[in-house]
Amino acid sequence: MTTRVLHRSAWTDEVMGTVASIHLIADAAHTTDPVPNVRACFDDLHDADRLFSTYRDDSQIARLRRGTLRLEDADERVLSVHSACAEAATSTGGLFDAWHRGWFDPTGYVKGWAAERAARRALEPLVHLEGEHAVGLSVGGDMQLFTAPGSDWVWRVGISDPLNPEQVAATVEVVDGAVATSGAAERGAHILDPRTGSAAVSVAGATVVADGLSTADVWATTAVVAGFDDLSWISAPGIRSGLVISPAGGIRRWAQGVEITQWHGSETVAF
Repeated sequence: MTTRVLHRSAWTDEVMGTVASIHLIADAAHTTDPVPNVRACFDDLHDADRLFSTYRDDSQIARLRRGTLRLEDADERVLSVHSACAEAATSTGGLFDAWHRGWFDPTGYVKGWAAERAARRALEPLVHLEGEHAVGLSVGGDMQLFTAPGSDWVWRVGISDPLNPEQVAATVEVVDGAVATSGAAERGAHILDPRTGSAAVSVAGATVVADGLSTADVWATTAVVAGFDDLSWISAPGIRSGLVISPAGGIRRWAQGVEITQWHGSETVAF
């Protein structure tokens, strides 16, 4: 009996104010050179950063804010993101709002969108080549993951406990899909509730598993704003599963639009 030997390769790059990493799982004897795809993926992310960064004076988002660029004259990718943010504001009932600062700031959407777009364009083709089993892109911990048809590879993603980042609060398994996490663990209470203008503080961390990272990222942010007691949105299209963790350590998990467990310190409730 022949034992299959898998090899993991990894590449990293600093972009969008964080670290992006690409992980490729392949047969040890595979002959495909993935470097051009890796480079194309990182280049795509840097290009999106130049276009959308709110910290660069020459980005199109900064120019729109100053009024030196009209929306109708913007890059087609800006128009696409603008439209997607408007749809997200509607689908979330205003819990996600790229205009809540008084100007168009797609920061809460564009990282997930850019990562998903770059991964689908440059990395997903790799899993259709002989000897390649899986490839994934992580940008600041948010992931777009792919597995080759017929492969038994499963991505097992550990969700950091926002109250104790050295511990894992949960593990989710993904074959093809995306995982996004939002909360105050790394950046503090930076997510504002568009309804009040104040920081959303009733969720310490929220993780959403979805078909694509654009969707996962929007709804992870929405989960923080909606609050620990509100899971009315979990059956939205594209969402598969997820969890929210309260500042007191409570956990609520759901799958396929149905809450499956609640944990409140010493008590677990199963549904």
